[in-house]
Amino acid sequence: MIQVTVTQENLEYYLLILMRIASFMSVAPFFGQTNTPMRLKVGFSILISYIIYMLVPLEEAIPEYSTTIAYATLIIKESITGLLIGFSAFICNTILQFSGKMMDMEIGMSMAQMFDPVTQSQVGLTGTLYSYLVFFLMLVSNMHIYLLSAVVDSFQFVPIGEIGIGDDLYKTVVGFITNYFIIGFRIILPVFAMTLILNCVLGIMAKVAPQMNMFAVGVQFKVIVGLLVMFITVRLLPSIANFIFEQMQQMVNGVIKGMM
Repeated sequence: MIQVTVTQENLEYYLLILMRIASFMSVAPFFGQTNTPMRLKVGFSILISYIIYMLVPLEEAIPEYSTTIAYATLIIKESITGLLIGFSAFICNTILQFSGKMMDMEIGMSMAQMFDPVTQSQVGLTGTLYSYLVFFLMLVSNMHIYLLSAVVDSFQFVPIGEIGIGDDLYKTVVGFITNYFIIGFRIILPVFAMTLILNCVLGIMAKVAPQMNMFAVGVQFKVIVGLLVMFITVRLLPSIANFIFEQMQQMVNGVIKGMM
């Protein structure tokens, strides 16, 4: 007969680990999707927390505390740590939504909005298409496993209750804002260039034949040209996903380093 002894100290230590893992699972890409069953999130968080609990000795990890308020402070710190790591990965996916909105404005589909149950917001067709395609590439490239390994390794670099806010965290956020627009405009550059050329051609034709309303006809041309360019440049999607995944890795590593 197997007997399991659970002490209050062990339970409190396990709950601290669970708070960081559960907070990460609630916002991280792939793990924190709203269409993922809540029972699956909770069960997976409990399993990963138990594995970490068995690997990290209690004597080397848990900080000293004597009151309930001190323990509540540790819980808040662990929640913030998990949320920052998960959100740093999630915010990189918003590049696709930004590019999709800009692309829809260029090709004349900005009014075709739809409700995305995953992000709980109104999104464009192009941004949703690119998001799901990159999401599939994330699964194929095992990027979700990298994110899970990062939050597990964070217990080594950011021990329980020892979160700090350093200059590296500020530099990481500022650097991400710069790369956010660079990567976003790289994605929409082919569509932007073709629509710019199309507008120039329509402007010249409007001067040559003023009796024809070229800009009224140009709306249909923009949609056709935009979809054609998207179809031709779909082969560039793996390189776009690579840019985003590299930025995601730098963001997660920078946030963990900034909390050391």
